[in-house]
Amino acid sequence: MAAAAGLLRASVGLAAASSLHRPGLELRRVGAAAAAVAFFSVRRRYGSEAREEEEELRVRYLDDEHKGADLKERAKMHSSEVSSFVSKARAAVNEMANLPVPTIAALDGIALGGGLELALACDIRVAASSAKMGLVETKLAIIPGAGGTQRLPRTIGASLAKELIFSARVVDGEEAKSIGLISHVVQQNEAGDAAYRRALALAREFLPQGPLAMRVAKLAINQGMEVDLVTGLAIEEACYAQTIPTKDRIEGLLAFKEKRPPRYKGE
Repeated sequence: MAAAAGLLRASVGLAAASSLHRPGLELRRVGAAAAAVAFFSVRRRYGSEAREEEEELRVRYLDDEHKGADLKERAKMHSSEVSSFVSKARAAVNEMANLPVPTIAALDGIALGGGLELALACDIRVAASSAKMGLVETKLAIIPGAGGTQRLPRTIGASLAKELIFSARVVDGEEAKSIGLISHVVQQNEAGDAAYRRALALAREFLPQGPLAMRVAKLAINQGMEVDLVTGLAIEEACYAQTIPTKDRIEGLLAFKEKRPPRYKGE
């Protein structure tokens, strides 16, 4: 994998059940001027009754030996070390893809190789028009190793994915939108965080919804895309059944009847 220029992660509370901190959304910002990794998290009480004063904000920039992938470092690795490194990277990206909550990647800068592979593991991608992205590994006589050869064709189609990987082409936000690589493109602002702000706006649209419903909806879509329609419909039926006995479903019906916002608890 080529180096990703940076990564900003935001976890916003209110989520489907998760063994970690039960986030409602994962926002990952890929792209920055430096190869630092920054972690930004906002956590709230599990449920839609969380009080604003309970929010917690943490910001941490990783530097020195903790920075993003370094090709100079990779050049010094023994072949056995490279294999282990890529395997760990692939596992990390797979964990991202398998999170039981909606995930949004915000690309405000450069996302090449591993950076784009991480974005491809997210449910939704948003990019600034000036962002640059691509799977450029063939320039280095290797191939994408963290899911790129599998997730890119599933996103934009096999023929176009082959073209981009064979040519190691880098595209900007506008072209990425035109080929279906990203869902939204925005003009960059002076702060350099236009895509991140657009991702936050999307997250705010998701947050009021039933967290358990979000979880099984994602499961139904992800699993259904890998099978034929008949099997996919059976998956949908099984996933729908999981929402029937929940307290959230009853709360949603009561809220609709009483003409008030629902107060979901993920139960």
